[in-house]
Amino acid sequence: MKINLRQQDYRKYHWKKGEKIRTIIICGGITGILAYFFYRSVLAILPLSGAGIYAFAAIGKKKATMEREELTAQFRECILAVSTSLQAGYSVENAFLDSRQDMALMYGEGALICGELDIIRRGLTINISLEELLLDLANRSGCEDIAQFAQIFALAKRSGGNMAEIIRSSANQIGKQIELRQELKMLLGGRRMELAIMEVMPFGMLLYIDLGNPGYFAPLYHNLTGVAIMTGCLAVYLGAYFMGEHILAKTAHAGG
Repeated sequence: MKINLRQQDYRKYHWKKGEKIRTIIICGGITGILAYFFYRSVLAILPLSGAGIYAFAAIGKKKATMEREELTAQFRECILAVSTSLQAGYSVENAFLDSRQDMALMYGEGALICGELDIIRRGLTINISLEELLLDLANRSGCEDIAQFAQIFALAKRSGGNMAEIIRSSANQIGKQIELRQELKMLLGGRRMELAIMEVMPFGMLLYIDLGNPGYFAPLYHNLTGVAIMTGCLAVYLGAYFMGEHILAKTAHAGG
């Protein structure tokens, strides 16, 4: 069911005001660096613009992942608050509505979870069931933990299980998953730093040699042989870059 309540799709990143321009400038800088070091030509910026476009998409993807992780952590705290309200005798719908105040105090009015709880409140006022609203959030969020909770909640609601215990158990499970991902991120943090240094190091070495020996690389620019050699070097560098990123991403995915 499509619910028209101005929901956010967390599977793609929605750029904030001014953020998109700053990122475009950074990606333009990346293109310029490649054009300078490999070709020393402004004309090279056009064919190398694909690198800038890729960098822009990669940054957006990373920001979307971070946003989903933030939403998952906030959602866990939300359902813990819901569980507490259920023990106090609230209905599950009122428990979700009541948790909005706790989330605002904990994360601020602009928090992702506060916006989602506002959507739930508006949905309930127009007689959309809580199960549908949670399943819709799960679909939009792209978060496996939220999707699992929504499915368990829907089954528990229909079967009439102990809702407070089910929600508390789900919150604890989500918490364990978050802790595991955080531990993995810390373990991979050193590898990520090493990879970043290796990605930047070639440009630092080229700059050092170029400044210390002006004209040392001149034969490699503005001639067909030099362009062919530097294009081969660029291909090797990009191949190593993508291989390193792929290995790191695969390791993180396997651990998560």
